[in-house]
Amino acid sequence: MKKFQHKNGFEFGYNNVVDIDGEYNKYLMDFGILRMSKGQQEVNKEEKERAFLLVEGEVTFEWQGNKVNAKRESFTDNNPWCLHVPKNVEVKITGVSENTEIAVHKTKNDIVFQSKLYTENDCRIEIRGKGTMNDAGTRIVRTILDKSISPDANLMLGEDVHYPGKWSGFPSHYHPQPEIYYYKFKPQNGFGLLKLGEEGVLLRHDDTVMIEPNLVHPQVAAPGYAMYYIWVIRHLDNNPYIKPIFTDEHKWLDDPNAKIWPEK
Repeated sequence: MKKFQHKNGFEFGYNNVVDIDGEYNKYLMDFGILRMSKGQQEVNKEEKERAFLLVEGEVTFEWQGNKVNAKRESFTDNNPWCLHVPKNVEVKITGVSENTEIAVHKTKNDIVFQSKLYTENDCRIEIRGKGTMNDAGTRIVRTILDKSISPDANLMLGEDVHYPGKWSGFPSHYHPQPEIYYYKFKPQNGFGLLKLGEEGVLLRHDDTVMIEPNLVHPQVAAPGYAMYYIWVIRHLDNNPYIKPIFTDEHKWLDDPNAKIWPEK
């Protein structure tokens, strides 16, 4: 496990957090935050699959003859925009608002799939956790990429929004594929807690946590604070992520008829 703290936020420009060719290459992904001011431009062309997820702000995306404006006022209240491209496609991004944040995800992938801009109307929205565990795990899940949506992608990507005091990843689960979490809170002085294997991890605004394969990772938001996080999973060759593996000791909680104290 590795946690990166960014207590002072991010500088304008691309802020590298994890490098696929660096110390954390076992996670098989690059991750960074692109912060943009009005009029600022960023041009990217690499031999990697890339996903540019608009967290907050307004930009213009340009790629392969396309030019589209994307705007997202709130990461908690609005659905994401995400530009997903294969290797060697040039992407130009221009800042429109005074302060825009984009989460950038990259990985190796030799398959040349069709580029796609996923708009705020394209992601799959689910309210999970209702009706089990006395609704302690109720949350919003926004799936942008998975094998059913983009079969040739090596990335699975989405967002969770915790209602204050609620859990996700419970019953405790794990999977053999590496994963990265990136967190935000509203208000920003909020916090959460992550159980990662047998460790407890304090979560703050702008934190990044690397999750090693086969470690359980349930988490909870503090009361009064909405916890938002981006999750990105790297599919393994011949072993893509399809669904989590739940630990036997807590599986009983997934039964809607489970007897939980105090009983309703």
